[in-house]
Amino acid sequence: MNLEEKLISLRRELHQHPELSGEEFQTTQKLTAWLKEAGIRILPYDLKTGVVAEIGHGSPVIALRADIDALPIEENSEAVCPSLEKGKMHACGHDFHATVLLGAALLLKQNESRLVGTVRLFFQPAEENYSGALQLIKAGVLNDVDVVFGFHNAPKMPVGEFGTCHGAIMANVDRFEINLAGVGAHAAYPENGTDVIVAASEIINSLQTIVSRNISSHDSAIISVTRINAGSGWNILPEKAELEGTVRTFDASIRKEIQRRMRDLVYYLAKAMDVGAQFLWHEGPPAVINTPYWSDFSAKIARQFGYVTHNVTPQNGGEDFAHYLHHRPGVFFHIGTGSPQSLHHPGFNIDEKAIFPAAEYYALLAEEALKDLKNTQASA
Repeated sequence: MNLEEKLISLRRELHQHPELSGEEFQTTQKLTAWLKEAGIRILPYDLKTGVVAEIGHGSPVIALRADIDALPIEENSEAVCPSLEKGKMHACGHDFHATVLLGAALLLKQNESRLVGTVRLFFQPAEENYSGALQLIKAGVLNDVDVVFGFHNAPKMPVGEFGTCHGAIMANVDRFEINLAGVGAHAAYPENGTDVIVAASEIINSLQTIVSRNISSHDSAIISVTRINAGSGWNILPEKAELEGTVRTFDASIRKEIQRRMRDLVYYLAKAMDVGAQFLWHEGPPAVINTPYWSDFSAKIARQFGYVTHNVTPQNGGEDFAHYLHHRPGVFFHIGTGSPQSLHHPGFNIDEKAIFPAAEYYALLAEEALKDLKNTQASA
C-alpha cells in the first residue's frame, strides 16, 4: 500500500467513527498511535483531547493546524465508508483536515534531516464549538512558534484548486438572544395584555435597518434572526417571546457598533411596546485575519506545487483558527475538495483525490516556510 492509499484508508477510518467537540477520545488515540508508529514525537501538553506533535529541531518554529471534531448530524451521503455513529458525522470535513496533516507529518518525517527548523503539528479538538484553539493556546502550544498555518476544505472549489486572500478571510461570529416579557391575555381582548408577538415583530424588522442604514455599503455585515419561540395556542396572547440569531462582521469597530445599535433598538422598542426586554450578546471567535506576507507566500508555493490559485472573497462563516492569528502571524487558506453538497449537509462527502496532493502541499509549505524564516533571520 502506497502513502496515498494509506491516507485514504485512514481518512475512511476517521470518517466512520466521528466524535463531537470535546469528545474526540478515540480520534486522539488513533492519531497518537499513527504518529508514534512513524517515530514522530508527541509533546506532553495538558489536553483532554487533541494531539500536538513535532518534527525537526531548533528554530525557527512553524505550526501546521488541523481540526478533528465532527457534527451532530445523521449522515445521508454516498461515502464509501459512511459514519457508524448514529447522529454524528464529519459533515465539515475535519476528517479530511486531520488526514492531510497526518500525511504531511509522514512526509516531513521522511525528510526530517533536511528541515532547517521545527514543524509543530496541532491536531486540534473542538473547533465546532469554538473552544479548541483557546484550549491549545492556554496550554502553551504557541509559546515559541514564529508562524502558524491552517486550512479548510472548500467543497465548491474543484480538486486541484487553492484560495486565500489578504486580511479577513472568515468573519467575526456572534450570537444574540432577546427575551421579551409581557402580560398574557385572551386574543379577543388584546387591550387586557401587552403583546410580545407584535413587539418581537417590530424588533425583527427594525434590526434589519442596522445594516441598511447604519453600516456603509462598502462594508459587510449580516444580522439573522434564526429562532422565534412564543405562544401556546391560537386564541392566546403569550406572556413571553424568545428570539435568537447570529451577527457576522469582518471589522472590529462594526462588530461593536452593531452590538450597541441592537441593544438600543431592543430596549427602546420594548419600552415603546410596554414589554420587558433582555438582550444577551455571546461573543464568538473573531475574524480570521491573514498576514499579507504569508498569504502571498502560501499562494506562491501553491502555484509552484501545481494548484490553480484564487484570491477568494471573505466568507461569513466562522473559524476559531482566528485565535492563533491574534497571537502569531500566519495564514488560513482553502483547498478544493469538489463536493456536490455544502458544509454541514448530511450528504457532504469530499473527493478523496484531494487528500494526497493536499498533504504534499502542506509538507512543502512547511519546508519552504522554514527556509524563508531561516534566511530572514540570517540576514537580520
